Amino acid sequence: MALTAVGLAPSVAVAAELPAPTAHYDMSHAGTQLLDVSGNARHATLTGLTDGSFANAGGDDVLRFKADGYAALPKGLVTGTDNNFTVEYTVSTQTAAATFGWVIGDGVGAWNTTQLGNHIFLAPRSSQSGYTNQVLAAIRVKDSGNGETRLPAGGGLNPGFTTLTMVGSGNTLTVFRDGTQISTVTHTRSLSSIIPSGNVLGYLGRPLYQGDTLLRADVADVKFWDVALTPQEVAASMPTAEQKTAATAALLRGDVLATMLGANPSLESVTTNLNLLSSVNGVALTWSSSDASVISTTGVVSRAITANTPVTLTATSSLGSTLTFEVTVVAPTVGADLDAIVLSERTTENLPLATKGAVNGADIVWQSSDAALVTPTDPAYVAPAVGSADPFRGGGLVDRPAYGAGDREVTLTATATLNGQTAQRTFTLTVAELGRSAPDAGYAAAYFKSDSDEKIYQAATSGNDFFTFSPVNGGQPTVSSTADTTGLRDPYILRSANGDKYYMIATDLCIGCGTGWGPAQSNGSLKIEVWESPDLVNWERTNGENTGITINQPAAGMTWAPEAYWDDELQSYVVFFASRLYSDASHSNSDKLYARMFAVLTRDFRTFTYPPVTWQDTGYARIDSTVTKIGDYYYRFTKNEEGGAADGLEAGKDIFLERSTVLTAPTTRSSWTADPTQTWQLTDTRMTTLETGQAGEGPEIVKLNEGDPSNAGDGYVFLVDNYGAGGYRAFVTTGAQIASSSQADRLSQRSTWNVRPAGGLPASPRHGSFVSVSKAVLDALHGWTDVAAVASTTTGTADGSQVTAKVQAADGGDVVGTVTFSGGDWSQTVPLADGEAQADVPAGVTSVTAHYDGYADGLVSPSTSAAITVVGALDLSATASTRCVSGKVVEVITVRNADDVTASVTVAGAYGSKTVSIAAGKSSAVSFTTRAATIERDVISATGQSTDGQAHTSTVTAVATRCG
Repeated sequence: MALTAVGLAPSVAVAAELPAPTAHYDMSHAGTQLLDVSGNARHATLTGLTDGSFANAGGDDVLRFKADGYAALPKGLVTGTDNNFTVEYTVSTQTAAATFGWVIGDGVGAWNTTQLGNHIFLAPRSSQSGYTNQVLAAIRVKDSGNGETRLPAGGGLNPGFTTLTMVGSGNTLTVFRDGTQISTVTHTRSLSSIIPSGNVLGYLGRPLYQGDTLLRADVADVKFWDVALTPQEVAASMPTAEQKTAATAALLRGDVLATMLGANPSLESVTTNLNLLSSVNGVALTWSSSDASVISTTGVVSRAITANTPVTLTATSSLGSTLTFEVTVVAPTVGADLDAIVLSERTTENLPLATKGAVNGADIVWQSSDAALVTPTDPAYVAPAVGSADPFRGGGLVDRPAYGAGDREVTLTATATLNGQTAQRTFTLTVAELGRSAPDAGYAAAYFKSDSDEKIYQAATSGNDFFTFSPVNGGQPTVSSTADTTGLRDPYILRSANGDKYYMIATDLCIGCGTGWGPAQSNGSLKIEVWESPDLVNWERTNGENTGITINQPAAGMTWAPEAYWDDELQSYVVFFASRLYSDASHSNSDKLYARMFAVLTRDFRTFTYPPVTWQDTGYARIDSTVTKIGDYYYRFTKNEEGGAADGLEAGKDIFLERSTVLTAPTTRSSWTADPTQTWQLTDTRMTTLETGQAGEGPEIVKLNEGDPSNAGDGYVFLVDNYGAGGYRAFVTTGAQIASSSQADRLSQRSTWNVRPAGGLPASPRHGSFVSVSKAVLDALHGWTDVAAVASTTTGTADGSQVTAKVQAADGGDVVGTVTFSGGDWSQTVPLADGEAQADVPAGVTSVTAHYDGYADGLVSPSTSAAITVVGALDLSATASTRCVSGKVVEVITVRNADDVTASVTVAGAYGSKTVSIAAGKSSAVSFTTRAATIERDVISATGQSTDGQAHTSTVTAVATRCG
């Protein structure tokens, strides 16, 4: 049965005058079949398409191809007995791509090969040169060349649904758009050379060119005839303009609703701004509001209302139809903004303390129970003149306890104010102590391999030599995705500001899944994929979900090659990425679609500022920025994505260098004379192609570790992905050379700027990243295991009865925890301080061992010292008194030996020195005649020594005395 509710079939009277079609697909379907409603039962077979692929358009179905499937047409629709046929195709699409709307023929293959079967095709909206945004149609029968004859470009689709009819009559092919001829060509091909011999005549939505994407379009109706219709029959057969307008309007409401809600759950509960698109699928929309003070015609929702308020929004389309939406704006409550705040129970990073409510936009200020541990917001905060403002207004800065000091708790209080309402919430959380630090002893890399292998692979060096990479995990992927597009590209690994964890971010894109480069740029993911790891082996999603995180805006066409860098002023990570930006979320405009760079801030890689700010927009395409800081300047390497020189950049598809003191400073032009305190100053361009002979992208800059043989001091490695020639190539330079580059003395024009011979890098690395690692992490990568405890060595010394233990880790890193001293029945556990612990050994203990007990994190193994010989202390005590004899002062010092051995004791003061032998358990008095009537306070020492080596030293004071 033909569509009738929206009228995608001619009237019965006209239909009786037309030749009967061999098949009519009005998008009725059952299971895996696209039903032929002509009565001939020539049903098409669906692949990848389900009930969810069909949308209701006023009671009838439209098949919404989303590059996710196709329909195989059965034989018999068109025969090869002559060259006469007709295909009527009613379609709507805003996607320009190298794809077929329909094709007669079979055999998928590469261009200009016999694997590519002979065919006739029509592409409703092409992206190819000379046909951009226009209909492309051709006939191809392989000959000594490629054998393709194309119809001349005749224009694009009309707004909404357009009927494209191709008529083959003898050696002429003609295309009609809504009944009007737009293109024709005469050819010498024969349909008998095209019709396949098998059961498949051709396809809807599937290209035959290998690598081209599947179709993205709405298809409402398709008919086939094995005869050539006349122009009059073409006009009579197709749906009328009114019928197509009705079908467009029926779909339009669903398409508008799909984007207009934004973060709102429904039109009955609106609290945030609506996305009121200016066009959808090429149909312009003009909006009106019954109360623009509550919802504006651009979708801005007021949060100043005090009661729930109904509003009627009306969209008038360029086709004359109207869409009405009844909306209820919910009055804001200040508590909703506080309820939306989520903070980690335990943090290792500065905290993203929201100062503006996420739900209703309340103003929020924060207090801290320990401002030295976590800072409150600063009421006097003033945004900088250049670069991004701190969205946290000085709040949330965390000073983590030292490694070994243990975690600490803090209570934060948020006070929100909105429309005269005030509310508070408290959040108690734990600030984690700093992690263990150890010297860097090698490098790790992450990358993907090709357009057909979009997973993350990792590699590591054999030691502290950058050019000794080999694959880890047996060369198998280490991270893959089953979420979003299922493709992972351009991984970037960043070490956290405190150095004790790693973050990895990647592009959500799958070219190997059939996504063409055109759709990838115009309708790519708005998300980035994000993980964190303590060891580069065990990766976990930062958001705790099997999905990426949306950081881009609906008007953006892609989110490519995200990287991040720490901003010293903002005390946050800046995440930057390349994107196209359309006029609105409909992506309907075709102007100003060059790639530019955007940035967002994050502190935890779970929450990001929104919307992204424009970081680099010079009017020319830029992608793939990477950053390092040297001294007071940030240095930024970026790819000029233009095909040639642009905006002062000397060559397209090559890398250029800029510098600025403000990481988030905007860039509006490439300038050698720009003020680097206000924007970014160009310091080099065309940096790689003259050396490598290849176009390059995905630049990376890596500071070399101390001790790396390639590091003569201040060493860096610069890498460029020669994407058409095997991946990364490397240049070795220094920080001083990078920092001194200028227009008059460019880094890339110096004799020291030379590409290294290939080798030493991971095999086939595409757009990845490189990061320094400790020996423990390096070993874990090579074994693809958890980090193993580092061996330790404990040594001990004695100074009299005091023993000292020194603990060292094999990798030279931090050691914390406790040492237990033991000897005989005595033991004492002492915390390490700067790798050492001390204890006083009691009398009678002559041999002690020191055992390093380890620490709670288990990162350093316990160890025990050799026996420490302790020379004990004699148990002596001394007292001092004075008396007057013949008017002169006499000092009397009495020494008692409480030990079990005889001691030789020397008593010495200002008035003499005497040595006496004191038996065990006995006392002896020593006197000094001063021959003075008055003496001042006198400090007298008692030094003892026994025959078994024990010793004693103490002092006693004789008080000031006057005689007479």
